[in-house]
Amino acid sequence: MNIKQLEVLRTLLATGSTIATAKTMGLSQSGVSRLLQQLEADLSMSLFVRDKGRLIPTPEALLLARDAETILLAVDRMSGHAEDLRSGAAGPEIVRVGLPSSMWEHFAPAMLADYISDFPGVRIETFFETTTAINKLVEQRVIDFGFLRMEGESGPGIEVERVATGESVCVVPKDHPLAKLEEITVRNLRDVPLILIGRQRPNRMALDQTFRRAGVKQIVKIETHTNSSACSYVAHGLGVTIISSFYANLYRHLPVVHRPFVPRASQEFGLARAVGTPLSIAAHALSDALKRQIQLSQKIKYLAGTPTRT
Repeated sequence: MNIKQLEVLRTLLATGSTIATAKTMGLSQSGVSRLLQQLEADLSMSLFVRDKGRLIPTPEALLLARDAETILLAVDRMSGHAEDLRSGAAGPEIVRVGLPSSMWEHFAPAMLADYISDFPGVRIETFFETTTAINKLVEQRVIDFGFLRMEGESGPGIEVERVATGESVCVVPKDHPLAKLEEITVRNLRDVPLILIGRQRPNRMALDQTFRRAGVKQIVKIETHTNSSACSYVAHGLGVTIISSFYANLYRHLPVVHRPFVPRASQEFGLARAVGTPLSIAAHALSDALKRQIQLSQKIKYLAGTPTRT
C-alpha cells in the first residue's frame, strides 16, 4: 500500500469515475485502474463494484476512506514542514487546533483575532469536529491540541486539562411562556416541540432516560448535530432545546433565553494534547487565547485545572 493508492481512493470517491480521477491526478485512466487494483489486492477486499462502467463504492471503501484521509493529512503536514526546512525555515510556523462545530461562528473568529494581534506571522489551521474526531486527531498528532467535552472517550496517549464547566439549560424563545419560569423541569416540557442533539451519544441517552423516568413523552420536532443550529432553530420559534450552558452562552446574541434544566446535570470541557509532546510557543499562546475567549464568552474565570491523563 502506498500514498498514491490512497490518493486514488480519495479522488475516486470524490469524482465517481476513473476518467475524472485520471484528469484530476494527471494520470492515465489505465494508471488509475492499476493503482486501484493494487490497493484492493493489498487489502484483500473489493472497494468498488463495477456496474455498467460505473464504480460504486462498497461500505468498506467508505470506512477505509476516513483512515486514508487522516494519513494523507499527516503526509501533507510533513510535506509542508519539509518545504519550510528546504527554504531555510523562513516560512511562518503552523498551529493546528480542533474545536467543536458549534464554536465556528463567533467564538473561533474572536479567539483568532486576539491571537493574531500578538502572533501575526503564524499560520493557523482550524478543524471543526466532534469530540471523538478531535480525540483521534490529537492522538495521531494531526493537530497540536483540541478543545472538547470531557466524556471519558480520550485515548491512552492523550492528556486533558479541564478549562471550563457548564450546566444543562433549556433554551427557549424570549417570548415563549416557559421563559417566565425560573427553572424548567421535564414535566414543563410535556407536549412542547423539542430540538434535540446527538442521538446515540452518552449525554443524549441520559436525557432520553430522564424523560422516560418522568413518564413524559418527547415531542421531537428536529434532530440536529450542533448546538449552534439548535439555538438558531429555537430563535426562529421551531421549538426548545436542552444543551450545556457553555454553548448556550455563545449564542446570547440570539432572541432566546436559557433557564436551568431540572434534574440538574453538569458538563466538563478541556484542552486535549498528546502525552509527551510539549506545545510550541505559538501553540501554547493559542491555547491561552482560547482560555481568554472562554472567560469572555462565559463571563467567568476559566478553571485552572490540573492536567489529567486518560
